Amino acid sequence: MDDISLTISPGQIVAVTGPSGAGKSSLLQLIGGLDIPDSGRILVDDADIAELSGRHSAHFRSSVGFVFQRYHLLGNLSALDNVITPVLPLRVDFDKWERGQQLLAAVGLADQATVAARDLSGGQQQRVAIARALVNRPRLLLADEPTGNLDSRTGEDILDLLTDLQAQHGMTMLLATHDWTVASQCQRVIELRDGRVVNDHDLPGTDPDSTLRRISRPG
Repeated sequence: MDDISLTISPGQIVAVTGPSGAGKSSLLQLIGGLDIPDSGRILVDDADIAELSGRHSAHFRSSVGFVFQRYHLLGNLSALDNVITPVLPLRVDFDKWERGQQLLAAVGLADQATVAARDLSGGQQQRVAIARALVNRPRLLLADEPTGNLDSRTGEDILDLLTDLQAQHGMTMLLATHDWTVASQCQRVIELRDGRVVNDHDLPGTDPDSTLRRISRPG
């Protein structure tokens, strides 16, 4: 990342695009608290997550949903067990197993709850990963190439699922992608190249007045 300044409004669906090595995954990892910047600030609800440490950092990460290109499921565990894994060590105000079942139903896998993850198709595994990302009711969802390992039809289904769930839960969603078909379904596109923002625009059909954003390159 090189001299980036962005403002993303709550509830926006934003595509982060660019060629391989542009910095898409790095940006999502920084925003999600998985990596720490060498300089600068990352503010989420006025809290600088780069300054968080210990349990405060862990608490922030637990409030973010992550969807990865390679799913990162535990193959020997069932779909349901994979969904609830992030909240097993946490004290929550909901029934973990019931929540997991509800999310599997929401992603169309109610009948696959007891099936081991390794026995599911790629599209089904990605659906489990999406359900897992939502188990702790995140306000922010970060999806890194969520359709990258899927055929076009399954990829379209996964994208429709993500946008439907975003509308239901009102999450802010950032999707890293090199696929314009995916990016074109978002409200806003941020294009990266060599770690810098080279383009940032709203797509036709979105309301620019609802988008509060700032791009600046000091000096």
